[in-house]
Amino acid sequence: MSVHLLLSAGRGPQECAWALAQLLHRLEADAIRQNLETHRAQTVPGDRPGTYRSVLIRIAGDGAGAFAASWTGTLCWQAPSPYRAGTGRKNWYVIAEQCQVDTPRTTFAEADVDIVACRTGGPGGQHRNKASTAVRATHRPTGIVVVVDTERQFSLNRRIAMRLLRQRIEDGDEAAGRAVTTARWRIHDELVRGNPTRIERPKSSEQDLAIQAQKRGRRRQSTKGGSHQSAREGQK
Repeated sequence: MSVHLLLSAGRGPQECAWALAQLLHRLEADAIRQNLETHRAQTVPGDRPGTYRSVLIRIAGDGAGAFAASWTGTLCWQAPSPYRAGTGRKNWYVIAEQCQVDTPRTTFAEADVDIVACRTGGPGGQHRNKASTAVRATHRPTGIVVVVDTERQFSLNRRIAMRLLRQRIEDGDEAAGRAVTTARWRIHDELVRGNPTRIERPKSSEQDLAIQAQKRGRRRQSTKGGSHQSAREGQK
């Protein structure tokens, strides 16, 4: 069994693209623990290195559906911004929704078509009204029906009917594919900030320690700058 999960930072700031990358790594690690396989089917990078505006991930294995459901909804990555030290905001939101990627293509076979000879009225002369040269063709798998009476020969009408059926089936498959793509893109605008279904926080990793060290360094520099200023004022 396999399912596709779309993670999107929506229209959020660059921190949301960063949060998406962190959540993606957490999701993939969680999948490994549950003996599931993951594959990044499609990625849209963010403005910063290592960040993503959206990721389409395929999850395969026993229990893939339940696993995807546990990661579905508004996800929150709770951590200070790695880009703006002055901001007090720590909650960065990402949306994750299961989505359909491929639509099945309808296989056309003449054996699936019921052909019935019939008469049709209207203009066309007495020959058309008396002879059963018209064709009613029904494609059983889809229920599509076409009636053709443009020609005076049954065989020609049958050929035209088959061509029309094939074309309508192809048009229907293309329309279904466009609908799936539209539904997938709509997810990007469905992000609701607040009331998350899942909250994740960073662990004590080297990256987190490095960020904390940078912040401590900035605070020390600020303190030293203040001390030097006070010393100069005292000398005056």
